[in-house]
Amino acid sequence: MSDRMREPSLAPIALVALFVTALVTAQLVSSKLLALTIPVVGIALTAPGGTIAYAATYFASDCISELYGEAFARRVVNVGFVMNFVMLALVFLTIQIPAAQGSPVDPSQFATVLGSGANIVLGSSLAYLVSQNWDVVVFHRIREATDGSMLWLRNVGSTATSQLLDTVIFTVVAFAVAPVVLGTGQPLPTNVVVSLVVGQYLLKLLIALFDTPFVYATVSALRSDGHEQTSVTASD
Repeated sequence: MSDRMREPSLAPIALVALFVTALVTAQLVSSKLLALTIPVVGIALTAPGGTIAYAATYFASDCISELYGEAFARRVVNVGFVMNFVMLALVFLTIQIPAAQGSPVDPSQFATVLGSGANIVLGSSLAYLVSQNWDVVVFHRIREATDGSMLWLRNVGSTATSQLLDTVIFTVVAFAVAPVVLGTGQPLPTNVVVSLVVGQYLLKLLIALFDTPFVYATVSALRSDGHEQTSVTASD
């Protein structure tokens, strides 16, 4: 084994960093609802602000799955789940500490923007745990069925199905179920919930199709540089 391969590799660290960064960013910005229009066809979509950032986690997890294997990808997903709560705890602590006099940001505005509601936290956490683990499983089942070929199929197939699970679970729990169960507000009307599900899923699906060439390019570049499943073993 060369000295280069014995040294800690930057590639898996960078991919894990991208995964966690996109994940916590999605949590922080989900309270803003986006109004988007698909170019050419002119279809208007409504989606939570974290949709774009969260879609980036699937790019990172697919690259990790392809290069370093299912066991390592599962660890990344589960560690990311824990880090999500670490981020929430740090934000909550920062909100609770009194602001200094003359702070350029009003404390109430700071709390409103960064303090995710219980509904969002419950919905996103449940959706994340189910969909990300599903993504890893489906990715590798397709990989086995195609004997390692057709990377585009496992990238799109795993992401499309897991994003559907994520979208439905998050939207229904955060905006329809949690407000009733937790008593934290009124649930959104059914037609609004359906609109959010459709808007999010279409946007996520478009991003999945768009990022496939980038998954190919990233995997090809790293594989040619010696990165493969043996670089991060199942016993790590």
